[in-house]
Amino acid sequence: MLKRMKGLKLAVVALVFCLLTGCGVAIKYSLSGASIPPDAKTFSVAYFPNNATMVSPILSSTLTDALVDIFSRRTRLMQVDEGGDFAFEGEITNYTSTTASVSSDDYALLNRLTITVKVRFTNALDEKASFNKTFSAYADYESTQLLTEVEGTLIPEIVDQLVTDIFQASASNW
Repeated sequence: MLKRMKGLKLAVVALVFCLLTGCGVAIKYSLSGASIPPDAKTFSVAYFPNNATMVSPILSSTLTDALVDIFSRRTRLMQVDEGGDFAFEGEITNYTSTTASVSSDDYALLNRLTITVKVRFTNALDEKASFNKTFSAYADYESTQLLTEVEGTLIPEIVDQLVTDIFQASASNW
């Protein structure tokens, strides 16, 4: 029994060593989750106008800046004004606050702010990786608060979710 346990431990150690060293197989990975082709050098982000029925004055610039920021921080790509190897353009199509939760007395307990963005991503190096997609994210807030009181906190939170989803869709092979 002791000999069998020793053999099992040795097998586990060998397996872990093999996994850590890659067993001689070259794997392309990144701690950021990005899988950027080596030929890609630049990215560009056009301003995302807010074409939703309801408009927040800070939303367009917050979203555009956050998309630039995530690619600047998580990739080696350099930002250019237009025509990047990875190019983003789009629009905010929905900005709404709705009731998310109701009490047994039919009173709103929580409201939900939802932001929807239509993104046109062009991968100049691999046209098959380009897409036109809609991304949506939300955050809930207490119904006792006005949207104008919480949107300064909620918008950055929701935008962070959106740009993470956009980043993963465009720069990851998941």
